[in-house]
Amino acid sequence: MLKNQDKIFTNLYGFEPNNLESSKKRGDWLDTKKFLDNGSEWIIEQIKNSGLRGRGGAGFPTGTKWSFVPKKTNPSEGKPHYLVINADESEPGTCKDRDILRNEPHKLIEGCLIASKAINANTCYIYIRGEYYNEARVLENAINEAYEANLIGKNACGSGWDLDIFIHRGAGAYICGEETALLESLEGNKGQPRLKPPFPALIGLYGCPTVINNVESIAVVPEILRRSASWFASLGREKNTGTKIFCISGHVNNPCNIEEEMGIPLKELIEKHAGGVIGGWDNLLAVIPGGSSVPLIKKDICDTVLMDFDSLKAVGTALGTAGVIVMNKSTDVINAIARLSHFYKHESCGQCTPCREGTGWMMRIMDRMVQGDAKVEEIDQLYNLSKQIEGHTICALGDAAAWPVQGLIKNFRDEMVKRIESKL
Repeated sequence: MLKNQDKIFTNLYGFEPNNLESSKKRGDWLDTKKFLDNGSEWIIEQIKNSGLRGRGGAGFPTGTKWSFVPKKTNPSEGKPHYLVINADESEPGTCKDRDILRNEPHKLIEGCLIASKAINANTCYIYIRGEYYNEARVLENAINEAYEANLIGKNACGSGWDLDIFIHRGAGAYICGEETALLESLEGNKGQPRLKPPFPALIGLYGCPTVINNVESIAVVPEILRRSASWFASLGREKNTGTKIFCISGHVNNPCNIEEEMGIPLKELIEKHAGGVIGGWDNLLAVIPGGSSVPLIKKDICDTVLMDFDSLKAVGTALGTAGVIVMNKSTDVINAIARLSHFYKHESCGQCTPCREGTGWMMRIMDRMVQGDAKVEEIDQLYNLSKQIEGHTICALGDAAAWPVQGLIKNFRDEMVKRIESKL
């Protein structure tokens, strides 16, 4: 269990003000100039040594991602570099970035400055979900405070580095959470993913080198530099280091966001922080551990599994965004996954045929499965269909649509058969 002194987000619940003065009292903006003066290579090396992996879902090493951006000996040479923050938090079951934006905005802004220095970017865009109206207002106020205090802008923190930060509000499209669709949207185009390669680190926003990072990934950077990479690496497990904000929802007594150590047992996370499963642990049916796009796991796995990237991968699911959706035995699990099929069908951008056609096909079969108006052999047809979608699309939305259905078939095939046979 994470000790209080190791918590990074000390105002996650908003018990204290989110303004600059209060943020500084909590330790934000301390020694920032020193970090900038140490230079981009030092910053990247520290983040690499910390073992920080992206907190947006994919879990790619953050320092490695930054190192892909072409080096500059002179800031004015070549194309400009851009930092883009992905605050388009649209994954069902996930609301961690919302609380960071709402209650700890200066952590993100300070992180933007340090990350921009690391990749030699003088412009940062924060792409925020359109529904986060209040959070965008809070962030706007915090950015204005930072400008007035000369923490960003020209000669930020007196370091000689310039950084401008702009907020761009999305219009409610889940697909714009995919990094290249986000770039298309930023450029004023329809939010559709791009083919990769080329990758954004070489050809990104406006055809220039660009790094796209999640809010949480960037917000933890200043604290890593303040407390040292070795401190962050000492938390969690090897290759799964540091702290993580977990969003716990569903059939629990106390739904919450909680910052915990990576690798905490799922059972401990639910029992200690979320007040346990409604009806007790033995009433647990299944858990979706990483936001709606990852396969669910049954209770027997939930008993012992650890909450980190590699442990969850080993049991056939993923940490994703760490949106923990708890389902007890009152759940109609077939209907729950059918509802997710509706979501992914609705949010598909339609660019790739397997996703455009396949998500609708899966949704219609799932609707019949809910009613039991299907044939037993259609369960295998549904699985094969999901495999035709998975891995055959430009972006990961196809995978996101397929995995919940695959998890259902893997874990609850008997329930599906029983429902169909009860209708015969």
